Amino acid sequence: MSRFLNVLRSWLLMVSVIAMGNTVQSFRDHSFLSEKLYTGTPEFVNGLQARTFGIWTLLSSIIRCACAIDIQNRTLYHITLWTFVLALGHFLSEAFIYKTAPLTIGVMAPLIVASFSVIGMLIGYQCIPESQEEVGARQKKRN
Repeated sequence: MSRFLNVLRSWLLMVSVIAMGNTVQSFRDHSFLSEKLYTGTPEFVNGLQARTFGIWTLLSSIIRCACAIDIQNRTLYHITLWTFVLALGHFLSEAFIYKTAPLTIGVMAPLIVASFSVIGMLIGYQCIPESQEEVGARQKKRN
């Protein structure tokens, strides 16, 4: 396994652990979201929205942790990449379209993490070896 993939695995694990902490905060006290993320319209944040955000964050955390463990699984790798693309899209739309999340440190942090993660995963994709099925299918096509 390449050195880059080992660094990426560590990064994914770290991001996963941080997301677990955010999940706990979302369930424990929903004011966390209105004070740190959705400061543009804190009146929109309620317990239901916080728990939904918490479940979404928990699912992303589990997927990212699984990818850190089995980084050579291409399907899992693609799904993990999409968790970061969706997070990036969510926070960008909340900041610039819906104006519920002004660019504070609470919003900039997930934007930076998601951006670096997307870039890192796109670079890392080239380091993942092809599976035997993919090699066999490609050879079959040639014949």
